[in-house]
Amino acid sequence: MFQIVEARPLAPAVKQFRIAAPEIARKRKPGQFIVLRINEEGERIPLTIADADPEAGIITIIFQEVGKSTVQLGTLKTGDSIADLIGPLGVPTHVEKIGTVVCIGGGIGIAPVYPIAKAMREGGNTVLSIIGARTKDLLILEEEMRKVSNALKVSTDDGSYGYHGFVSDVLQDVIDEGTHIDLVVAIGPVPMMRVVCNVTRNKKIKTIVSLNPIMVDATGMCGSCRVTVGGRTRFVCVDGPEFDGHEVNFAELVKRQRAYLDQEKKALEFFQHQGGACQGGKS
Repeated sequence: MFQIVEARPLAPAVKQFRIAAPEIARKRKPGQFIVLRINEEGERIPLTIADADPEAGIITIIFQEVGKSTVQLGTLKTGDSIADLIGPLGVPTHVEKIGTVVCIGGGIGIAPVYPIAKAMREGGNTVLSIIGARTKDLLILEEEMRKVSNALKVSTDDGSYGYHGFVSDVLQDVIDEGTHIDLVVAIGPVPMMRVVCNVTRNKKIKTIVSLNPIMVDATGMCGSCRVTVGGRTRFVCVDGPEFDGHEVNFAELVKRQRAYLDQEKKALEFFQHQGGACQGGKS
């Protein structure tokens, strides 16, 4: 059992958990993730490790309540425990001093981009961060991102805060201003990552994206997280989660992510009809 040391809301339907997981906290590197199960009957949920405190033995995860499992996870409180938690999983972000790195986070994608921006800055790079959300109320980790960036730009789709527009629009402005960019790291909804890659492709700016497809066993054996990158089949859990965005087949990825929408909707409706009671445990 893994105890939740602190559970708190960051935005509507967005929660942050600090969880006691000493071994993972010591070994975790930026870009890696964990897979958890709330209880023995629970679905496996892959979530990026947003931060870690090796000395305290605590990792931080941030998630959005979207389907039945994440809504159920969101009912847990400080002091509750999670049955299973494995990690760190995935290939860590490659960090080296390369110059100017633009880190882009859209929506809940700000959570996984945060440790990468932090590592890139500590690696001696100039970090320009761009974060955005649909509206101001949904924006997360603004101050945390500001602290690890040389400069931070914020946008909202509805114009309620910062730049009125998308993160890709802000990136285009940065490029048009003549800023030299050595690398772009973009994490967020698939449509956002695809548009960012379209912006950088013509300028031949290397762009890394982090993918979060349907995942089951996280060992590469079930094949549910397969994606096509550069014409080859790759498995996000063991080959990723980060890939060259210019080589990702986004059209295929969108179709695969929509494969179980009906089942996910029915599961959430059934859970809510039953009262949404979580069967998690106390430590």
